[in-house]
Amino acid sequence: MPFCYARRTHWFLDEDGVNQWSSKIFVKINAPEVLRRELSRPGWRREEVALGTATDPYQAAERRYRITRGILEALRDFRTPVGIVTRSPLILRDLDILTTMAGRVDVTVCVSIATTDAAVARQIEPTVASPAQRLRAVERLAAAGIRTGVLLAPVLPGLTDRPESLSVVIRAARDVGATFVGHRVLYLGEVTKDTFMQFLAQHYPDLIPLYRRMYPGQYAPRAYEQHVARIVGEEKQRAGPMEPRYLRPPEAPQQITLL
Repeated sequence: MPFCYARRTHWFLDEDGVNQWSSKIFVKINAPEVLRRELSRPGWRREEVALGTATDPYQAAERRYRITRGILEALRDFRTPVGIVTRSPLILRDLDILTTMAGRVDVTVCVSIATTDAAVARQIEPTVASPAQRLRAVERLAAAGIRTGVLLAPVLPGLTDRPESLSVVIRAARDVGATFVGHRVLYLGEVTKDTFMQFLAQHYPDLIPLYRRMYPGQYAPRAYEQHVARIVGEEKQRAGPMEPRYLRPPEAPQQITLL
């Protein structure tokens, strides 16, 4: 994906995060083992663990290495809450673990969907499952009792930020049983900005002046972010409320004070 900010991590390793980012994958095969050691520490207080904040935990390599599944098994065994962000329907492979966990601790899954336009999605996310497939994954997760929402991200200026485009994603999320919809405006950090500008030059050269004005730094102007937030809020109101139908862990027992 041309907008993935994980490209910068290749730069840390003296690798090319622009042209070779998807051709060389680094796999931390001992991650579940290391996690179990960390969770075993006496000071661990079962804080929520976030998966997918830097790179998708269900990218193609996960089919072979099953690292994310091992991580979830560790979190399940140590009764640790988890929040997952992904673009991949591969998460359904681990539905058995997620449903078990959801009966014990808080589990939240965010499925990222920037647009429901299949043609635009193929351009901005050429290696990712279609929006329709991701919506079906949301539906199955929600039906299984997992607290599942849609992350409308990234919102791309001039490409996916029209009210009608945002509205379609929000209504589709509601229709498949999503509990919530969040959003995030495009962030262009180091390395990622170079890649995204190359993408624009190839597919949308007329948008280059807009992006140069909007992104002298890493973030879109505050006024634009507020504009998008207002549209998303209005469209969510028009779409109607989403019903919170998901498994909840039992409440922690409370200490009773004897007088």
